[in-house]
Amino acid sequence: MPVVSAFVLTSPQTVGMSGALPEQLDSIVTAAIADRASPGVAIVIGRHGRLVVDRSWGRSDWAQNASPVTDSTLYDMASLTKVIASTTAAMLLEEDNLLDIERTVASYLPEFNSPDKSMITVRMLLTHSSGLKQNRPLWREFKTHAEFLRAINSHPLGYVPGERSDYTDWNMMVLQAIVERVGGRRLDSLVAERVFGPLGMRETGFNPSAALKARIAPTEIQDFRGGLVWGVVHDENAWTLGGVSGHAGLFSSARDLATFAQMMLNGGEFGGVRVLKAQTIARWTARQRKDGSRALGWDTPALRSSAGRYFSTRSWGHTGFTGTSIWVDPEKQLFVVLLTNRVNPTRDNRRVDPLRRSVADAAQAAVLDAPLRHWEGSTTPDRR
Repeated sequence: MPVVSAFVLTSPQTVGMSGALPEQLDSIVTAAIADRASPGVAIVIGRHGRLVVDRSWGRSDWAQNASPVTDSTLYDMASLTKVIASTTAAMLLEEDNLLDIERTVASYLPEFNSPDKSMITVRMLLTHSSGLKQNRPLWREFKTHAEFLRAINSHPLGYVPGERSDYTDWNMMVLQAIVERVGGRRLDSLVAERVFGPLGMRETGFNPSAALKARIAPTEIQDFRGGLVWGVVHDENAWTLGGVSGHAGLFSSARDLATFAQMMLNGGEFGGVRVLKAQTIARWTARQRKDGSRALGWDTPALRSSAGRYFSTRSWGHTGFTGTSIWVDPEKQLFVVLLTNRVNPTRDNRRVDPLRRSVADAAQAAVLDAPLRHWEGSTTPDRR
């Protein structure tokens, strides 16, 4: 297997960006931490295949003796699991001719047989237009993937499939079942073998070892789970399912996500290792619906989204409930990874939203060799 090349950290000026960017980010993030948006922040920004920002601020927890954040601090990815793991796995299986996203879910999962769900396709899961409506805390009632799937199958739809796009974790829970059925292995095993391992993403995976706990940023204080959630997945459904789910459970670092983002920008290849085909990435990251911002699995910029005001309409990205985000702009060959644990100590903290937009805007404004165009688009609201 080829050795994956390490990134070269260079000054912003060498790739056509303002040298003032690091100082601007320092001001933005320092103010956000003082406002208690998160106890710590890690940001990695790359352009034209080089890192121009690899900075960390604060600590992994509000406690004074907590570890300083670095680009190798492990964060709970939350819904970035949907794109880094589940969507990528589906892309691979499509390339293997094992998955056809135009087929119905029931054609892959015969047990998903409720009559009102017979017309739901894999594409609808990926664009969050399936009609599934997440308004039931499954983790309080059920314990296994099979039980979750039966509950989702029996639960009434919230709208007619295909009628609109309405984001829900349930879509990716069902997608996981399909991926594992056609792929013949668990989701975590598939992406470890075909994505994270080949790319040298050694800090990315589900259920991190207890030996790594000191490097993991804690999340929320949940009394019913014994206090501070640290070293295990924050999402209750993923936790109940043993830490591996299609919608949450992945842990990673800023440096590893930089590798993933650059692989996507390179058309599926990084350091001599090919993971995906360029045409697959182009199709799956393109907006799929006129009435919403969803691509296949991925999201695209929208008014007041975490992408800020200037990411191009060809950009794609996603966010995670815990405070994670990634945005990639193929027009400017630019990516921005921002990791926080904003749910520490409570999920009621929403101060990360303006931080995300400010960081995205600063990165775009720092590009000097391309016009800064204000994004004009839909009124889709901001998402976590």
